[in-house]
Amino acid sequence: MRSIASYPLTLIFLLISLTLFSKSNAGGIVTYWGQDSREGRLTDACNSGLYSIVNIAFLSTFGGGRQPEINLAGHCNPGSCQGVGQGIKNCQNKGVKVFLSIGGDHSTNTYTLTSDDDARKLGDYIWDNFLGGQSASRPFGDAILDGVDFDIEGGELHYAALARKLHEHASSSSRKFYLAAAPQCPFQNNILSGALNTGLFDYVWIQFYNNGQANCEFNSNNQNGFRNSWNKWSSSINAAKFFVGLPAAHAAATTGYVPSQDLINQLLPIVKSPKYGGIMLWNRYFDNLTGYSSKIKNNV
Repeated sequence: MRSIASYPLTLIFLLISLTLFSKSNAGGIVTYWGQDSREGRLTDACNSGLYSIVNIAFLSTFGGGRQPEINLAGHCNPGSCQGVGQGIKNCQNKGVKVFLSIGGDHSTNTYTLTSDDDARKLGDYIWDNFLGGQSASRPFGDAILDGVDFDIEGGELHYAALARKLHEHASSSSRKFYLAAAPQCPFQNNILSGALNTGLFDYVWIQFYNNGQANCEFNSNNQNGFRNSWNKWSSSINAAKFFVGLPAAHAAATTGYVPSQDLINQLLPIVKSPKYGGIMLWNRYFDNLTGYSSKIKNNV
């Protein structure tokens, strides 16, 4: 016969198990900083306590013989961004990872990779100027970023070669460096398919916005397209964590905005699983404007 005293222990064990399960599916919020001078300092973004990762956007010129160059849209001139370097250190001291995002809007055609050798040269440049390497021309000074985000929206292929080169450099370091990617939500209908198939990426934040005709964005009246896309991504790509990429305001994207209560009540129950990493928001300026992160943080 079971003693009465064993019941409280059983209850405690059950509560601990439920708590651990809940925490295992807890996520973080990722945002992009650097494309609007009205968004404030990088330090302020990290001091907000809202984000686990901030992507500095963008290294938007590279490849095809071009000299790689960052464009931070009014925060600093490409050759004088040492203040951002201090912001990176401040963020890291707060426990926030900071990545360099490469690519971005391709309408101006400022980036492409013309060959695997071109990709490997870019990998060397990124390692030496932003990560663990050495260079006399580091745009952010001696600040060492935590990883690289591939936000590639056009140009030629060869991004698999870039991922392998960055991984090769990182493998020689005792410090952990991360690879992330921001593909469009139609499954593998994008220029990053080869890179993602390498299995080298830690995080994939899928852009469920600006794809209104593709039936993969979230629709509160019919969730099947979103659910199918999410399940395909999270089950087919070898990555540690997957994030739902959304605009932080109606004005931040053409389509794809999800009201915060719809996200909490309808979207999150679909995606929460051991592979779920959290929510990615475009971008810090619009998040500041709407307070979107603050509304969802306790549920993400």
